[in-house]
Amino acid sequence: MAFLLRRLVFYMAAFIAAATINFFLPRLMPGDPVQIMFSSAGTELPPESLQALKLTFGFVDGPLWQQYLTYLGSIFTGDLGRSIKYFPLPVTSVLGHALVWTVALMGTATIVSFALGTFLGIVAAWRRGSRFDVVVSVGAIFATSVPAVVTSLIVLFIFGFTLGWFPSGYAADPSLDPAFSLQYIGSVAYHGILPMVTLCTVLIGGFTVTMRNNMINLLGEDYIVMARAKGLSDRRVMLWYAARNALLPTVSSLAIAIGTILGGSLVTEVVYNYPGLGNILYQAILARDYPVIQGQLLIMTATMLIANFIVDVSYILLDPRLKGA
Repeated sequence: MAFLLRRLVFYMAAFIAAATINFFLPRLMPGDPVQIMFSSAGTELPPESLQALKLTFGFVDGPLWQQYLTYLGSIFTGDLGRSIKYFPLPVTSVLGHALVWTVALMGTATIVSFALGTFLGIVAAWRRGSRFDVVVSVGAIFATSVPAVVTSLIVLFIFGFTLGWFPSGYAADPSLDPAFSLQYIGSVAYHGILPMVTLCTVLIGGFTVTMRNNMINLLGEDYIVMARAKGLSDRRVMLWYAARNALLPTVSSLAIAIGTILGGSLVTEVVYNYPGLGNILYQAILARDYPVIQGQLLIMTATMLIANFIVDVSYILLDPRLKGA
């Protein structure tokens, strides 16, 4: 309990620090969103409407410390304000709509990448030096080294434009009405193939390299040699003795990946015009939509901290040595 309380206090302090940075960063950006809206209206709005717009969007005229206290109070009351770009929708509605698409895409891609990357890393380490190990290792390092934007554009150009096998954008057919039907679900799955392939290609390399290195470090341990000396099958030694212990550091990588799920993949979603949180964040940055930017970054921060706290607890459950430490 003392350990959990210490971690909770640490993560709460980290959240407040992140919220503070989240408050000041958008305000250091050039341009005022209300001024931009007012200027775009030309002479159609009277000058006194500027103050009305600021009050509507929750901008406080006063020193930064007063704005900061108002901002912290709104966080803990769940009032993130109203979006500037998507006015009059509240920020929670804008992010909630995009959240469904991001969780479906990023969540599935993360699970598939973790499972496949971990399996490839286990087999490559067990057969280290073989042709399979060389192909998997080189492929994983190459996939990790290539930027996500390059991977997205290559996949889109080959399968979307050159071959024309899959649609090049959107999350579903725009001509279909959103409904819980086989036609609409099939359209969503069909439109999500290219983004899914792109994200899996980007994520799988990291899981493979991490798992392979962890496995190789453990294959020379005494308990592995003892298990082989007992006559246990290679499959049992590989999975229940080596892979089980090598999985612990990989859990940290999974936590980081889970923490980025709600942040979405900005590059991939922008390239495929996917209506997820990453695309919403990109549009909000262009529009100087402070409430949406701050709400999105808060979601990313909270998810990352929660994922790391779960990892702290899971380490104790997975490693018996930590229980008695």
